[in-house]
Amino acid sequence: MTSVKEFRVREQPTDDALGRGAFVFTDDYSVFDWGRMPDAIPDKGASLCTMGAFNFELLADAGVPTHYRGVNSMGEAVELDEALAAGGPPTEMAIDLTRAPELPFVDGSYDYDAYFDATGTHYLIPLEVVFRNRVPVGSSLRGRTDPADVGLSRQDWPAGAVDLPEPVVEFSTKFEQQDRYLDRTEATHVAGPAALDELESVARGVNKLVTERAAQAGLVHQDGKIECLYHDGKIRVADVVGTFDENRFAHDGQQVSKEMLRQYHKHTQSGWVEAVSAAKDRATRERIADWRGLCEQQPAPLATDVVETARDLYCAGTNAYIDRQAFDAPTIDEAVAAARELI
Repeated sequence: MTSVKEFRVREQPTDDALGRGAFVFTDDYSVFDWGRMPDAIPDKGASLCTMGAFNFELLADAGVPTHYRGVNSMGEAVELDEALAAGGPPTEMAIDLTRAPELPFVDGSYDYDAYFDATGTHYLIPLEVVFRNRVPVGSSLRGRTDPADVGLSRQDWPAGAVDLPEPVVEFSTKFEQQDRYLDRTEATHVAGPAALDELESVARGVNKLVTERAAQAGLVHQDGKIECLYHDGKIRVADVVGTFDENRFAHDGQQVSKEMLRQYHKHTQSGWVEAVSAAKDRATRERIADWRGLCEQQPAPLATDVVETARDLYCAGTNAYIDRQAFDAPTIDEAVAAARELI
C-alpha cells in the first residue's frame, strides 16, 4: 500500500492472541495515494512518532483502549518523556499486533467475506474512520457533498475554509488501492463483527481529545482519521493518531500538515496531479486494482528549500503540540511564515 512506515514483528499474532511488534517511522512521504515520493523530509519520521506517542498516552489517560505499548528507546519500550530525556525524539513505536490478511480482489471487486474468513478472534478493521471539524481547501468533502448535507446554511462551498456546526464522521476503505467512501450499509459490512456505532463513538472521542489539545497549542484541528482493531469483542485504536500525516492542522490560516505538500504539488506539478486523477478514474471504470501502473507521469523531486521548509513545519508543529522543545526548529510562527511563501 502507500504507508511510509516500516513494520517489525517481534511475536506473530495467533488466532486467539495479539502479537508484538513496532512501527518504524521513516522520513518518506506520500501524497495523493502515490506511495513513496522522490524525496525524504528530514526528521519527519521522528515528528510523527513523537506526536503519535503523545496522543496515545493522552488516550490512555482518558481510558481509551489502544494498541500502543510505548516508544522504543535504548532497547526497551518506554513512555515518551523518558525517551525524549534519554535520546531525543523516537522513531520506533512498540505496538500490539493483530491479524490483517490480504484483501482479495476477484472479478473486479474486493472480497471482504474472504478477509474475515482469514482472521481469528481479532483483526484490523478494514476501514478508516474520518472525522471533520472544518472543511479546508483541498478537502474531498467539497466534491462529494453539498454544504446543506453537513449542516451549513448555504448553497455553495466558499473559496476558503469553513467550520462545520458539528463534527462529521465518515467511513472509507483502508486496504483497497483507491480510498472509497462508503454509506453506512456498506461500511457495516466492511467493519465485520465490529459495531459501526461504536467505531463512530470512538472516533468522536479521539477527535475531541485531539481538537482540545491542538487548541491549547495554538493550532486548529480541521480533520483526521483513526484506524482500529477488534479483539475479544472490543475495539482498540490502532495505527497512529493525531499526527501531521493523519490529520490536518492549521496555524494562523496556514496548513501545518502534509496538506501543505499536497497543495504545493497542485501548484507546481499540476500535470502529475491531473495524471494521477485520470489514472484513478480509468482504474475505476475498467475495474483495475492498481491504478499507479496506468499513470502517465511521475512526480518530480522537490527543491532543497521546499524540503527544508517542510522539515521545519513538521518539527515546529510537533514542538508546539506536545509543548516541549523536542526538535531544534524555528518557532511555529516562523515555520508557518516560511511555508506560506511557498504557495
